[in-house]
Amino acid sequence: MRGLTDAGPTRARTFQAVIAAVAVLAAVALSVTACGTGGTGARDEGPAHADSVVSPAGAATPSAPSPTPVPKVDPVRLVKDDPQVSVAVKRDLEPCVGDEYPVDVSYGNLTGGSVDDIVVNVLTCGDAVGVGSYVYRGQGGGYENVFKAEESPVYAEIDRGDLTVTKQVYEKGDPVSNPSGETVTTYSWVAGRFVERDTHRTRYSNAVGSAAAGPAEDN
Repeated sequence: MRGLTDAGPTRARTFQAVIAAVAVLAAVALSVTACGTGGTGARDEGPAHADSVVSPAGAATPSAPSPTPVPKVDPVRLVKDDPQVSVAVKRDLEPCVGDEYPVDVSYGNLTGGSVDDIVVNVLTCGDAVGVGSYVYRGQGGGYENVFKAEESPVYAEIDRGDLTVTKQVYEKGDPVSNPSGETVTTYSWVAGRFVERDTHRTRYSNAVGSAAAGPAEDN
C-alpha cells in the first residue's frame, strides 16, 4: 500500500508539470502571434501615410494660360520705323536730355493676342504734351500698328482690358497748363479692330481760386 501511496503523488506532480509546460508554450505562442500582428499593422500604415501626402500634389491643376510677356522692344525705333506715324511726329521725336526720349510706354492685353500689346505715347520735351498715341500688336514675330491718334494733345492708356484715349480741350486763350476740359473715349477690340464704345466729356470749372469747384460733366 505504501508503494501505491508513493506512486500517486509522483504521478500527480508529473501531471502538474506537463500542464505548466503546456501553459508556458501557449503563452509564448500567443506572444509571438501578437508581435507578428503588431508588426504587420505598422508596415501597413507606412504606405497609407505616404499616399495621403502625395495625393494633394497629384490633384493639383495647372493655372490658366496668360499672354506671354512682350520681349524688350525699343519704342523709339518702333515709332520711327512705322509708316503710319506722321513725318512731323518722327521729326520731333528727339532726345530731351542725353539719350532720354519723350515717350511713355505701357504693356497689356488689349487685343487678345499671344503676347502683350504695346501702347506708346509720344510727348513734347518742354511741357509733356501728347502729340501722338499708338498701339502695337504682336504679329508674325514683329509688331503691327493697330491704332493711332495724332490730334494733339492726346494720351492713351490701358484700362481694364480696354483702350482709353484722353484729349485735352482748349478754347481760345487757354494756356497749355490749363485746358477748358477733356474728352475720354473708350475703345474695345472687336473683330480685329478697335471700336469706339463710349465717350465722356468733361468741362472744367472756370472758377479761379475755388478749391470746391469741380469739373462739369457733359456726356
